[in-house]
Parts: sequence; C-alpha cells; structure tokens
Amino acid sequence: MELTSKKTLVLGAGKSGVSSARFLAKKGAVVALHDRKPISEWSEEAVALKNEGVGIIDGDLPSWLLDQIELVVISPGIPTGTIPARYVDRKDGEVIGEIELAYRFMKGRIVGITGSNGKTTTTTLLGEILRKDGLETFVAGNIGTPLIEIAEQTTENSWTVVELSSFQLETIRHFRPNIGICLNVTPNHMDRYDFFSDYAAAKHRLFMNQTEDNLAVLNADNETTSSWESGLLAHVTLFSLTREPDGGLFLRGNDLVSRSGKSERVLMSREDIRVKGLHNVENVLAASAAALACGVEPETIRAAVREFRGVEHRLEFVRELYGISFYNDSKATSVDASLKAVSSFEEESGKTVLILGGKGKNAPYEPLIEPIRRSVSAVVVIGEDAPRISRELSSAVNIVEASTMSDAVAKAFDAAKSGDRVLLAPACASYDMFETYEHRGRVFKEEVGKLG
Repeated sequence: MELTSKKTLVLGAGKSGVSSARFLAKKGAVVALHDRKPISEWSEEAVALKNEGVGIIDGDLPSWLLDQIELVVISPGIPTGTIPARYVDRKDGEVIGEIELAYRFMKGRIVGITGSNGKTTTTTLLGEILRKDGLETFVAGNIGTPLIEIAEQTTENSWTVVELSSFQLETIRHFRPNIGICLNVTPNHMDRYDFFSDYAAAKHRLFMNQTEDNLAVLNADNETTSSWESGLLAHVTLFSLTREPDGGLFLRGNDLVSRSGKSERVLMSREDIRVKGLHNVENVLAASAAALACGVEPETIRAAVREFRGVEHRLEFVRELYGISFYNDSKATSVDASLKAVSSFEEESGKTVLILGGKGKNAPYEPLIEPIRRSVSAVVVIGEDAPRISRELSSAVNIVEASTMSDAVAKAFDAAKSGDRVLLAPACASYDMFETYEHRGRVFKEEVGKLG
C-alpha cells in the first residue's frame, strides 16, 4: 500500500486513531487527525502528534478538507455511517479501519478471534499457549495494543493473535485470518445496531475472505454461530459443551476431548482449568482448537492451561474480608456476559450480591432473572441505566440503589453475609461514570481495598 503524500483523514483521537495517525505520518502520508471533542479534552499523546507532522482538528470538518481526502482510517468507536466517511466513500476515496491498515503491512500468520463474550480471555490464553510452544507470537487488537503498532514487527514465521470487535470488523476489506474463531454471538451493542442480525453480520465478516486453505472455529452450542457452518469456504472445526461433533472438540464428563474422524484424544481434565465457569471451558476448547491447528502438541496446551490464571477484570478475585469474597468482572459489559459471571458461582455455597449498571446498550435485562432467582440475594444498581435495571429485575430480587462505586461497594458489603460473594458484573458499558471498563474495575478494586 503506497502512502507517500496520500491525503489521509483519521477519525477518532483515541488509542487506535493515535496509533494509526503516527504510523501514516511515518510512512509519508499527509495526515489529519479529527475528533468531535474539543482538543482540550484530547489525551496528551494525541495532541503531541502535531509535533510529528500530524494536523489535529476538532469539531466540524470543513467541506474543503473532505474534498481533498483520498483515504479515511476510521476508529472502532465511530459509526461507519458518519458523514466524513460517507462523503469520502462516495467520491471514490477509500474508507478502512486500523485493522485493515495494519493487515496490509503484516507478515506471517494470523488468528482472528471475535465473539460477544470471552474474546480477551481466549486471545490471551492462545497467545500463552503458542509462546509456551516456542512460536514467535504477537497479541494485539481490541485486547489493548493496536494492531498497527506491531504490524511491521511481524515476520514470515510469526503468529499474530488478534482480538476483534464487531466495530473493527465493520471496516475490514481484505483482512483474512489463517484461523478465525467466533466464540458466540448474543445481543450486544444494540445501541449501535438497528437489529441483532446487523450485529451478527458484522461478526460474520471475520470469515468473508477465508478460503478452503483456512480454518474457521465455531461454537456448536450457539444458535447463530452454528448456523454459519455450511456457508463458509474455510474448513470448519466445532467446539461444544453439549454434544460431540465429528472433527471437533467437546466436553465429555470431566474431559476435554478432540476428535478427528475415528480418532480421539483427551486434551485435559476440567480440573486443569483454573479459571471459573463453564464459559471458560468453552474458551479453552476454542483456544485448544486453534493451537492444535498451529501444530502445538496436547501436552503443551495442557501445561499452558494449567498455568493460566485468567485476565484482569474478568472474574478476577480481589480479596476476602470477614468471609465475604469480592470479584471484579468489569469486562462483563453485556447482559450475556453478566449472566455467565453469575452462573459461574451457582455450584458454590453462599449467595451473590451483584453490582449492575452503567451506560446501557439497549438490550433487555430479563435474561438475568432466572439466574438471579437461583443464586443472587441482592442487586446494587449504579449509573445511567440503573432505573431500567430496577424496573426489569425488581420482581426477582431486592434492589439497592447506589450513587457512586464507593457507595455501591459499601452497600454490597452491607448486604452480604459470611460465605457470600460480591460480584461486579455490570452488564453495561462504563462511559457514563468511567473512562473505560478497566478504569471502572480499578476503582472497584480500590474501594474494596478500603473496606474493613
């Protein structure tokens, strides 16, 4: 891709946009970085790009500038229907995202991982498995490190494991993973998509450029992903907790099993998995399917899984105080993710006091009612969507209102008894009260640390 002197507009001054603008400028492009927020609210790193030859613009974009633009790189948080992108696209300019830009400068092989839930855990685990096998491995994407930052570090022998959101997949064109994994598709981001089918279609784009030489790993237990099996060009491997697919991976009793034709092998026992919940068994099955396809031996996979202790802000144990355990699952930003978090403790003694709330995604909270009735003694609600959560769940559980995270932690602690647990699994985005879900999780842990 020739970038020298190409007039380029980067939309969004967040992490992805800053990395894209810096890369483009180093490649000799003429770059403008734009965000609707006032420059006074931009990060120091974004503002400092003006010292690297990048123009920075806030507010409305002038039409004379759009007339000159040849390439738009759009950040994931900005809808593709935004006027600057539509304008440039109509006049035969190219509109892509950071993932597509990075792909055009990468070498080696790629594993792309998407899904409504479990992406970060599976991406991290697979990266650790490949590294334990001695393979040159990079981990990037939605997990935190923009893919563009490591694109030119990749080599012909490397594997790059990329976590991909639906937003990132909207703007790919030629991106083609050697192995594509979709863990599940459940209602999420319904504040951005008009219909669930639109959201699912964005996830499906992961496989659109794959050929018969590539592998697609799909969840056989998820209605949406299982329906894709017959329509893909790539070879398909299924994983399941409930059935035993031919040419797939599955849970049989306590064993995780891989089957190929008439041949079977036990990869590990469920006791080898240190992270809680059946959903994490699914994540291990998916990562194992990809690792086997990368040529990793079962013994290495099992050893890496035994060492894996999970990821920060994903069912993360914080502390125990007076017999009450505290868990941080701030990454549970959808209803389905919260449901999985709550269900992870159903086999344990004691009750859960659940902290819910934040910036909602226009998805119903009713799916939480049954698991809440089974194992939750109280729900503490915070944030913008607290009134809606209260309306939809008040028939199933005692609702406690809180104004801040400090207030929520104190009231949850008050509602819990010895042997219970307090679980932050908000089912919402964090942007009403916090910068990111990581920020929310850190504040939760700080407030828990102050107790007692």
